[in-house]
Amino acid sequence: MKNDLAVFEEHEIRRVYDEETETWFFSVTDIISVLIQQPDFQAARNYWKVLKNRLKKEGNQSVTNCNRLKLEAGDGKKYLTDVANAETLLRLVQSIPSPKAEPIKLWLAKVGYERMQEMADPAKSLDRARETWQKHGYSEKWIQQRMMGQETRNKLTDYWKKNGIEQPSKFAILTNVIHQEWTGISVKDHKNAKGLKSENLRDHMSEAELIFTALAELSTRQIAETMNATGMKENKLAGKTGGGIAKKARMELEYKTGKKVINSENHLAPLPPSTEMIKKKE
Repeated sequence: MKNDLAVFEEHEIRRVYDEETETWFFSVTDIISVLIQQPDFQAARNYWKVLKNRLKKEGNQSVTNCNRLKLEAGDGKKYLTDVANAETLLRLVQSIPSPKAEPIKLWLAKVGYERMQEMADPAKSLDRARETWQKHGYSEKWIQQRMMGQETRNKLTDYWKKNGIEQPSKFAILTNVIHQEWTGISVKDHKNAKGLKSENLRDHMSEAELIFTALAELSTRQIAETMNATGMKENKLAGKTGGGIAKKARMELEYKTGKKVINSENHLAPLPPSTEMIKKKE
């Protein structure tokens, strides 16, 4: 997850980017603060509490089932906060009478425009990603493998969306099941081993790690399709089975080469010598 700020008419809107689903989630209270033209956080929070209860009574679950993620507050600390993607917020805005309703709907549409372009033409997303990787010095061989792996990943998440898995938090759980099965460690531990924080793990994988990740996700999707998996329980089972196939292949390669596939290498810029000395002393 990567925290960031967006600006609407000089109002700061907190948001967080979920790398697994490639989706921006915005603070609901920040959006409401703009709509009710009330800068006081507590007032916006109370308004949302009342509105959420009313919408629940009306049976509007699509709006009230927001995710809760940690966002930084005014005191510098991070608290669990209701967040929603642009699509959900567009529906929510319709429930709030406000002269700012139309301007903020246009703003949300603009914020998500680039992503909508990519959904309509996936090649745009890949071209943009390729340019970014090239600027960071990745080899063409690595870029090709990364792009192939992303296509495999997208096909898997598309299957999940169509078969009862819609919340990004559940994507992360299933991804971790697959990853844990083929690597023997969690996504979090793999990132820690590489010294990563908010960075995308896949952007710091070796060619072999990318290939085995793709094999695990390809196997998972094909197994899920064969068993017609729906919901978390069945897709977890498909994930463990698919990850197990990649695990067997990884162990066989490690046995033949004597080299570990999972490693601590990353593509981060090297630290200055003085910083390295400080880190070693800590």
